[in-house]
Amino acid sequence: MDNRAGEMQVFLRVVETGSFSEAARQLMITPSTVSKLIGRIETRLGVRLLERSTRRLVLTGEGEIYYARSQNLLAELDAIEHDLSRGAASITGTVRVSASVGLGMVAIEPLLPEFWREFPNIALDLSISDEVIDLYLDRTDVAFRVGKLANSGMTAIRLGSAPRKIVASPEYLRRCGLPQCVADLGRHACLGFNFRRAASVWSLREGGQIVDSRVSGPLSANNGETVRRMALAGMGLARMGEFHIRGDLASGALVEVLADATAGESEDVHAVFLGSDHIPRRVRAFLDFMVPKLRAFLDAAPK
Repeated sequence: MDNRAGEMQVFLRVVETGSFSEAARQLMITPSTVSKLIGRIETRLGVRLLERSTRRLVLTGEGEIYYARSQNLLAELDAIEHDLSRGAASITGTVRVSASVGLGMVAIEPLLPEFWREFPNIALDLSISDEVIDLYLDRTDVAFRVGKLANSGMTAIRLGSAPRKIVASPEYLRRCGLPQCVADLGRHACLGFNFRRAASVWSLREGGQIVDSRVSGPLSANNGETVRRMALAGMGLARMGEFHIRGDLASGALVEVLADATAGESEDVHAVFLGSDHIPRRVRAFLDFMVPKLRAFLDAAPK
């Protein structure tokens, strides 16, 4: 009889407790049985899942993949049994979500009350940060990412594109003047970012060519919301995704400058998650709800 589901449960308990003996105690079996089951999995797969030492257990790269996919498969098995025994109306569990600050605050947070009205038994563990996280290491189910994706084994759903604009407050422009060309940026305060993938060079269009303009200013922040607020406060020019400042542009609190220099510039927005066909129902429900709404939100950008 195939008992791979039982072996997966033992493996998950070992990883979560960090100990063969503690996993054995919780499962009410012997440590030697636990060790044999883990060895059986590794022999069948032909890979090492755990590095063992006298002090701790560490997942190998293959172990991380086996752990993540075992979680998903066992969660799906639980969901099947739950649906058959209690009906499909109730989907339960926690979905761990990561989103950039701008997209999280402006687009995702406003959708949450509606999501919970439809799925009252799904809890969200939402982390908002402009740093790129590792879905495996952070045990994240879905990440919403703006910009170029790195090559990985993850599945990505494209949601749309986010135009980038250079903006400033009317007060800043009255005080410091309106930049007329890319070269003018050298005499302006430009608000930037300090995370690793950020650059102090803005690549812009001028005269049919791409011109790299080195910028500097009074602030480098690790998130777009701080940059937005300082732009609103008149501290300088900011280069931001349109979706983050859509309301500010509509109200006149921020004004676009050098529009020709950023014409056609945009970054793709994706929902990224582990697996493809066999993802937990709670994650599938979250994606099925969010993806069309976020696509509509991004598509609403002024053309």
